[in-house]
Amino acid sequence: MKKLRIAEQLTQQMEQMITSGQFTLGERLPAERALAEQFGVSRPSLRESIQTLISRGLLVSKPGGGTFVENNTPQANTPCSSPLVELFRENPEYRFDVLEIRHALEGNAAWYAALRATDEDKANIRDCFEIMIQRHGNADPMDEARADADFHLAIVEASHNLVLLHVMKNLFELLQNSISHNLDKLYTIPRVFDPLKNQHRELMEAVLASDPERARKAAQEHLAFVEDSLKSIDADEARKVRSLRHLTLLGR
Repeated sequence: MKKLRIAEQLTQQMEQMITSGQFTLGERLPAERALAEQFGVSRPSLRESIQTLISRGLLVSKPGGGTFVENNTPQANTPCSSPLVELFRENPEYRFDVLEIRHALEGNAAWYAALRATDEDKANIRDCFEIMIQRHGNADPMDEARADADFHLAIVEASHNLVLLHVMKNLFELLQNSISHNLDKLYTIPRVFDPLKNQHRELMEAVLASDPERARKAAQEHLAFVEDSLKSIDADEARKVRSLRHLTLLGR
């Protein structure tokens, strides 16, 4: 019973370290001997805890490669990803449902990030912001779109809420796989880029300043602008299609 009790305590401790970000997503755990020494437990107790966390989906064991913190990135053929991607490709208007959900989730993520971000989190957010700005004007606008997603996910990671991070990674994969034709336009329209850059900077600075209300407001105002911009792009494309159809009919 003593051995089981130690294993349970260790399981709770390691789970807390994962959910709080002390073990980062995708990180490889130290070797078994080193980890047992770190926690001051026997290797059998450690193995029991690791197996429990694997069964809960928090750790993953790779034969010959060690044990890793599950990164929660959905696979291309998982039920939570593929059917929705196909649905969005056939019905692009559903992407606005995703934006509505992002309003609620990212506002809260920004709030908690402002409260909980460590110095390391803040440095990562700054780095992601700079990379996003540097990628503006690249030959492939989707490079900038992916950097944008990385910036937002860095803020979600700083919230230290593992469930929220898992959900947001699913949403970003959904958006990038289903509306790339809109995202690449979003980053090439001059009247859109400057406001986006300023909104991202304001969001970053609010989190770095540990101001939760300012951070939540910045996130929500940014997403409202993105939604309005995507709707404007849709309207412009619809007008072009109508004009082309009209010209085609006149040419007959």
